[in-house]
Amino acid sequence: MATKVTRISAKDDGPKTRKDDAEEKVTRKVSVKAKNSESKKAVADKKAKAKSIKKAEKEAAKKEKKVGYFRGAIQELRQVRWPNRKETWKMTLSVIVYVVILAAAIMLLDALLQLIFSNILGGK
Repeated sequence: MATKVTRISAKDDGPKTRKDDAEEKVTRKVSVKAKNSESKKAVADKKAKAKSIKKAEKEAAKKEKKVGYFRGAIQELRQVRWPNRKETWKMTLSVIVYVVILAAAIMLLDALLQLIFSNILGGK
């Protein structure tokens, strides 16, 4: 049992004149141009608003950043555990001792290398 399907297409049987076609084309063009110009204006307005908002946010962030930097620095300084006099002298002396030991090691290495190279090159 096969059923036959017929397709019906809608046709405009009324007579068309050239004047009707021309008016229809003009109204289409005008409506398309109007839609495009409205959408362009809307897009331009949105972009302008977005730019002004971003600019205001940047300026606010700059002001906050400047103030925030100093507030942050003060907050960090409050968290620092400052050494007392005894600890300060202890650390200072340890630095001095370390520098003296390192300087002595470098001088010994320099003297050793100078001796070796003078022997190799036929020292005077």
